Amino acid sequence: MYQEHFGLERPPFKITPDTSLFFEGNQRGAALEALMYAIRSGEGIIKVVGEVGSGKTMLCRMLEVRLAGDVDVVYIANPSLSPDNILHVIAHEMHLDVTNDMSKVDVMQKIQAYLLEKHAANRQVVLFVEEAQSMPIETLEEIRLLSNLETDEHKLLQMVLFGQPELDEKLAQPHIRQLKERITHSFYLSPFPPDDTLQYLNFRLRAVGYKGPDIFNKKTASTVKKYSDGLTRRINILADKSLLAAFSEGSHTVTSTHVKSAARDSEFKKQGSSKALLIMISLALLSIALVAGYYLGQINNSSDNTGDIPSSAVDKTTLQRANPAKVADAEVSGEMTAAPSSDGKKNVTTEPSRITDRIDETQRWLAGAEDDHYSIQLFMARTTDARRVEAFLRDVPERLDFTKIYIYETVINGRDWYSVLYNDFSNQDSAIETLDQLPASLKASDPYLRRVSSLKEAALK
Repeated sequence: MYQEHFGLERPPFKITPDTSLFFEGNQRGAALEALMYAIRSGEGIIKVVGEVGSGKTMLCRMLEVRLAGDVDVVYIANPSLSPDNILHVIAHEMHLDVTNDMSKVDVMQKIQAYLLEKHAANRQVVLFVEEAQSMPIETLEEIRLLSNLETDEHKLLQMVLFGQPELDEKLAQPHIRQLKERITHSFYLSPFPPDDTLQYLNFRLRAVGYKGPDIFNKKTASTVKKYSDGLTRRINILADKSLLAAFSEGSHTVTSTHVKSAARDSEFKKQGSSKALLIMISLALLSIALVAGYYLGQINNSSDNTGDIPSSAVDKTTLQRANPAKVADAEVSGEMTAAPSSDGKKNVTTEPSRITDRIDETQRWLAGAEDDHYSIQLFMARTTDARRVEAFLRDVPERLDFTKIYIYETVINGRDWYSVLYNDFSNQDSAIETLDQLPASLKASDPYLRRVSSLKEAALK
């Protein structure tokens, strides 16, 4: 109804997940990359928790899209399945020839044969379970048994559980501890703060063709955040109704009055659980660890920049590994933990041409690189802290080939960063092997794998 009024090609705020409108802000993009890495590592069970409407389903759909090339997805959306039925349903989703009267043992054997066939064809199989918090414990336990299917070296089935905070409460029960102990990666989706809400609103509008001045401003976005609790589904509902209210008045901007009117019509209830405010902390042991990496290896010399480090998805284990005293000392002293030179001293000689040369080379490399290849992200540094990058380039560790050091510039939370990468790997195994062999000085920054396709999206702009 209001699309023509605002010059939109299609509805911007449908609550049905639309992967073409995926917003990478509020660390959703980082979470997606982290999840993809955790899945490809092929170990344990992955858990993604967030409040109702926090974007779990959108993340699930994005994973299906991004993993489609070499991963087969089995999707379970019905949480009420009994333990007697779950294996049959999974088998049907795998398109296996099973009958309802077939025993669970026979069904399990068919599933195992299917997984072995996929493994032999170098295909990975991932099971996505939505609304896992509503699944009976006995059914969850039945799913856990599938994680026992493995070869001598690899799990045959990777699992991702998507659920509300109640899932954590269910997993805390003593009699299901075996399932909980199989969970190696836990991700939490945080609500949007006001600034990210504003970026999200205007991103969705421009993604569907809007070309005028921003329809939502800081004040109206803050009002949307207040009444939506920062949950994307609620944001979409409020934004849609606010645009309709503005249209009915012939206005081309949304006011707080429009938002309040939309909120009254929506009758949202405040979230009762404090878990609605969980900060997104995630990542696999060898996966995304931006925050910990920043604090351990990239403390900015300037004390007024310590708040500029972007919040990101970090593995809880990584956070526990961080030494608070060491971090505090680094903040006080302004010490940089740049890669040391051969004599043990940090080299901070300014040679901006080295950075420029590598940036230019990176652009050439990415332009011709294969999308399904991998690279290792060694570390990130603020552009205002270029000397850390310069010091690293002047004294690249012996095990690394300088010609395969790549750098691109990116923007995170409105701040400019250098992303430093290493090498082009044709497959994940060779990338992991090199990752494991990196010098200790680089491992301190928690390097992780990046798919070339995602690097192109970030760097080739």
